Amino acid sequence: MDKIIHRAESRGQSNLDWLISRHSFSFADYYCPERIRFGTLRVLNDDRMMPGMGFGTHPHENMEIISIPLKGALEHKDSIGNTSVIRTGEVQVMSAGTGVLHSEYNASREEEVHFLQIWILPNQMDVEPWYQQMDFLTEQKNGAFHLLVGPWGNGEVLEIHQEAFISHGDFQEKLTVEYPLHKPGNGVYFLLLEGSVEIDGTVLNERDGIGIQKEDRVSITIQEKAKVLALEVNV
Repeated sequence: MDKIIHRAESRGQSNLDWLISRHSFSFADYYCPERIRFGTLRVLNDDRMMPGMGFGTHPHENMEIISIPLKGALEHKDSIGNTSVIRTGEVQVMSAGTGVLHSEYNASREEEVHFLQIWILPNQMDVEPWYQQMDFLTEQKNGAFHLLVGPWGNGEVLEIHQEAFISHGDFQEKLTVEYPLHKPGNGVYFLLLEGSVEIDGTVLNERDGIGIQKEDRVSITIQEKAKVLALEVNV
């Protein structure tokens, strides 16, 4: 097993009046040559946006962009005709393709919004841009990983242009679970959102990350109630 460990406090930082960000990989003014990306996972930002603030209209192209609110709601507008609010429990995918303009604001003027922004490099260039949003609030907390994003669209999973899979697990008790990789040769990057777990002898606490390669399944020991995000990508 090949692995990399990123402790929460080792992430890059950006502190603005209206936005507090933590970067697992090089982004904006944060640059670390050892932390450019994990395979096709290029960006993993942990953002807290102040009430009523946000990113004004700006362009993207040839990138799969996934937003996951952890607390609060995001207001989204784009140049391909989408206007929406993404709330806690929902996931948004924007395939930028040939190019799209969009803005992203905190939908509340009273409470901050806390969300993850994930960028994955696509396996197809210059596709027609598209937008998707899905509610996963109905997932049961049954000690298993639930697939949120994948390379197909079946009405139950959001689709991206890449052999990548994003899953979420909400574990309510101590147990050992296995994460079987969906595609041979992929690696998986786990971000611990809450709680404490052990993976391959390494104890992870809140916002720690670990990347695993050269394995077809990974065993995870839940040490206390935990929420885990699994980002499986080409490496």
